[in-house]
Amino acid sequence: MAKKITKSQLETLEQQRVQVQTELHNLRSELRAEIEFDDVDDVASDLVERDKIQAMILTLERKLSDIDHAIEKAQVVGYGICESCGKTIDPERLEIFPETTLCIDCKRQAERRGRMQQ
Repeated sequence: MAKKITKSQLETLEQQRVQVQTELHNLRSELRAEIEFDDVDDVASDLVERDKIQAMILTLERKLSDIDHAIEKAQVVGYGICESCGKTIDPERLEIFPETTLCIDCKRQAERRGRMQQ
């Protein structure tokens, strides 16, 4: 049974969205600065730093996508309903990961499938 997202839950998702967008903007600016002010003497450490920044950007882009998906799903289907099995997602899980659209059991299964495919 789908439930309507509360104003507080939607605000939490929106706040997370803004925070992630800000972090992405800052990291992209940092990456541009790393590229523009390339120090030929310190190429190896620059490459390591760029790789770390790019990895953080990818992680945040995925999180932003998850947040957007959760907001969209909440408006169409209902908030707190697992999109895989249709059961209610534990409220404590939603408190910790408001962007989640999977219950803990389905998330574990998805992660196992992901590891097996690698």
